[in-house]
Order: sequence, then C-alpha cells, then structure tokens
Amino acid sequence: MTLRVYNTLTKSKEEFQPREANKASIYVCGVTPYNYCHVGNARPYVVWDVFRRYLEYKGYEVQHVQNFTDVDDKILARAAEENKKPGEIAGKFIEEYFADLDGLGVQRAHAYPRVTEHIQDIIDMVQGLLEKGYAYQVNGDVFYDVSQFKDYGKLSGRSLAELRAGARVEVDKRKNNPMDFALWKKAKPGEVSWSSPWGQGRPGWHIECSVMALKYLGENIDFHGGGVDLIFPHHENEIAQSEAFTGQTFVRYWVHNGFVNFSGEKMAKSLGNVVSIREAREQYSGMAVRLYLLSTHYRSPIDFDLEKLSAAQKGWERLQNVWKTLEQVLGKEGGQLPAPAPEDMGERGEKLLTEAQEALNRFEEAMDDDLNTALAVGVLFDLSREINSFLREPATTGEEKAVLAQARQIFQTISGVLGLVPAAELGDEGELLDSLIKIIIELRQEARKNKDYARADRIRDRLAKLGIVLEDAPQGVRYRRK
Repeated sequence: MTLRVYNTLTKSKEEFQPREANKASIYVCGVTPYNYCHVGNARPYVVWDVFRRYLEYKGYEVQHVQNFTDVDDKILARAAEENKKPGEIAGKFIEEYFADLDGLGVQRAHAYPRVTEHIQDIIDMVQGLLEKGYAYQVNGDVFYDVSQFKDYGKLSGRSLAELRAGARVEVDKRKNNPMDFALWKKAKPGEVSWSSPWGQGRPGWHIECSVMALKYLGENIDFHGGGVDLIFPHHENEIAQSEAFTGQTFVRYWVHNGFVNFSGEKMAKSLGNVVSIREAREQYSGMAVRLYLLSTHYRSPIDFDLEKLSAAQKGWERLQNVWKTLEQVLGKEGGQLPAPAPEDMGERGEKLLTEAQEALNRFEEAMDDDLNTALAVGVLFDLSREINSFLREPATTGEEKAVLAQARQIFQTISGVLGLVPAAELGDEGELLDSLIKIIIELRQEARKNKDYARADRIRDRLAKLGIVLEDAPQGVRYRRK
C-alpha cells in the first residue's frame, strides 16, 4: 500500500509521490529558543520523528531539516531582562531543547540551521524579491507586496479580500496593503542588527524559513510541517515569497498537526497555560509522554489530561515489560532465530506467528493512511497481549522459541518505527542498571533456596521502594520498572 497524507494545500489525502525516486525531503519549523519547551511544542517534533522513521522503514532516504529562530523580539526581550547577549539566551535554550527532545526519543534532524548563520542568504533573497517586483523598501524596512502574488491565500483557502477584511494586524501606513509583511526590519536603537543594502536591520520572521528550506533542500520540497497555527500567516507567506523568488512550486505536501490544548485553549507560553517537558518528566517517563502524544491522530487536537498521561505511563510500562520478558526468555540475539516450518511450530506457535504477521500488516495499513499512529499504537498493544498470552506457558522447545523470536522481531519493528523503545529511555546506563538488578535477583534466589525467606522479602521490598517490581513467573523471575 502507498503512503497517503493529508495535504493542507489541496484539503485532501494524496498518495506520496516523491520529488526524487526513493528519497524524501522534510522541512519542519523549529522553535524560538527563549524558554523551555512545553508539551505542546513537543508534538510536531514527535510527529515528524515518526514520519521520518516510517519513511525510512519504507525504504526512503530521508533528508530532515529543522531551523532555529535564534533572533526574535522574545529573545531580545529576555536578553535585556537578564542583561545578557541574545546569542547567549538562544544558545542556552537550544541546548535545553535538545535535552528535552532527546528525553522523548526524538532523533536529531540532519541539519539545524540558525537565522544568524544565514543573514547574507536572507539579504540575497530579499534583494531578489525587490528586483522581481514582489517587494518594496520604506525607510530601511522591506515589505513583501502580497498583491503581486496572484495565488496569495491558497494554503489557508481564503482570498486576499477575505484576509484583508478579517485582518488583525496593526495598521502601518507605510504599507501598500495591510496584509503586506516584513522581509527586513530596520534596527531600533541598541538592537542587534546586521548591515544590508537598506541599512542596519534584521530579518523578518517568514523569510528565514524560505531561505533555509531552499538552501538545504532545494526547490519543490516533499514535506513541510508545523502546527496548524502556522498555516496563516507563516506558511502562507513562505509560499508567496518562495514561489515568487524561484518561479517553482515550493512544497509538494503541506502537513500540519493539531494543538495540545490546556483547559480548552491552545497550550502556549503567551497564555501561561503550559506544562514544560521537564515538568511532565518529573512524574512520567519520556516514553510515556511520547506514547501520550502518539495515541491521538496528529491532525486532531489533544486535551492535556494528567489522568491520560498517567494511563500512558502504565501503558509504557506494559510494553517495557514485554520487551524485558522477551529478552529474559530469548536473550538479546533471539530475534535472529529462523522461523520453523509450519508443521513444527504447534498450534499455539502458529497462532502467535499468524497474529504477529497480521499485526505488521495492520500497522502498515494504519501508517499508510495519513500516519494514523493512534491505530498503530493499538496494534502494538494487541501484539503485546498476544505475546503475553503465549508466555503464560514456558517456551521450552527450539521451535517455540523460534516462533517467539519472529514475533519479537515484529514487535521491535513496530515499536521502533513509533520510537517507543527502551534504548531511547535508558541510554548507556540502562545496560549497567539491568546487570546490577540481575545480580540482586540472583542473591534473592539464593536466599530463597536457603529458605531465608525474610532476607528474600527484604530484597524484594527494597527494590520495590526503588521502583523495581519483581514477579515470579514459570520462566523465572521477571522484573519491571514502575
């Protein structure tokens, strides 16, 4: 089945036809690094991380670019408050961004261009738009003339007249049209600025993404993404300036995710109704937050709910327990065992293998249908239940272990595409922790063998206080993290 995505530009699902065979290009609008990221900020980056993983799973070579708006009014204001340079503020919160998103298992993009590193590129594009008649200069400011771009409004689905009538922009008498937007801003006294043909100034917001997307990915990009709040004016303006500059279609598929809402309103720093990623991770694991965000289709809004986040934590623990149990039964290399012949695997083995293969098919169907992670997550939990059901009886024969290994491969494939993998949560220290827990379990087993049940119970209780739960099972002692 071919991947189909909802294209905001055409208001319909379309089959993905890449610009280049077996390749896919992605540009995602990044953060303005002036504060810590909140759960709402995280959603597009988790969504696009899964988009990328699934494209790679389908065999595409992906080039993924995400910018940082490292000069902005909010950064300048915070720098003034803290008596620091804007670059210090931006640098600090870029590092915090990486720390937060690493904790959610988000892979690094292939490039993270910053505005301040591309000033000359921006000046060149603004100059090009002036020469082509799409922009005009007024006393050090340069504005884009929306009346010169006949398709203005095609992304938001509104005509220029409708946009002008409903505009909520401050009237600037220097503009030819109220909807015209700044490509270059004249510097205010004492403000960070760069020299340009129009005097000291800095880039407007919209021009930066056009410049960096075109520079790193070229014309006719496959995917451009961000939240629905960016459709207008940001992405609308990107289309206008990019297509005016190149004469080519800027983006083939525009993909937008819904908000994370809090008490019925969009979660936003400006509204003060945010829950930061680090605050969420004080109570819940990063994988639980990721699972929470993926359990709703990316185009639908999410109402932030601590009870649902708590449920996601329990769900993540169930998945992690399956992962660990499989490792305890099969070892780390068990996934390499070949599948046995149908006549050798037995009835329950045949059932598990059939269920696992059907799970992979259902997973692909869900993901091919506009990246329906909500259904895909459900498939993963269905498969985990089948594996647990199989493990109620010990897998003792080579054939049974081979069937279980095949099921594990599919379980790992699905969870890996969704980014719900223990390795992303535990990091390098996870291996050491697992080894230490196994040693403690061996000591407890020795105490039980010697009928020192009081000591065995103390070990179990002490581990429980640390969040490690021991479970005696037919296959031996299992452990899981709370």
